[in-house]
Amino acid sequence: MTDERPVIGIFGAGKVGTALARLLVTAGYDVALTGSPRQTALDLLVSVVAPGARVAEPRQLIDEADVIIVAVPFGKAETVPWESFDGKVVVDATNYWPPIDGTIAAIDDDPRSTSEIHAASNPRARVVKSLNHLGYHEMEDDSMPAGSPLRRALAVVGDDPDARALVARLIDDLGFDAVDGGPLANGRALEPGHPAFGRELSAAELAALMAAERVLVA
Repeated sequence: MTDERPVIGIFGAGKVGTALARLLVTAGYDVALTGSPRQTALDLLVSVVAPGARVAEPRQLIDEADVIIVAVPFGKAETVPWESFDGKVVVDATNYWPPIDGTIAAIDDDPRSTSEIHAASNPRARVVKSLNHLGYHEMEDDSMPAGSPLRRALAVVGDDPDARALVARLIDDLGFDAVDGGPLANGRALEPGHPAFGRELSAAELAALMAAERVLVA
């Protein structure tokens, strides 16, 4: 990686992935997306809904990207090539959502956060959980310039401090205040059913909530 802004690769060209692509392109990032093999006319789709972003095959995206964002439905997360993410900063923006994914007993019975489960697929990947606790429509509606008193905060959790710091800078460029939430296990506080999920909070409010939730989920 150079001193220039990192190249961003997004797995998932749905509503979340394309909303992120639009914001990232506006912020000056080189953005590549890859979608489902069944997703036809992906080049046309991206040119219309995320102009400035480009389409790449999964292997090309992995090779070129400094930061990979996983923005696929949770039920499709196992189709993402986690085993190929060695050394990459990987932002897990997925959510286990039973109304959509159905009840998955293995997930319900696992005490780990869902991002810890994904990270276990490749311990060499530098997995960070973020961008999952707001809706795709809020990503663009709530994005604000730095210093805005009404700026919304997003938490960043992960076991690699340097990866957290890199993603925090990305969050700031997207138009949100980043809150360092500590280790990946704290990602449970950002998942559906926990108070941080879906709430518009300032950095101070989110930091306080994360501190309280760590006690509850520990």
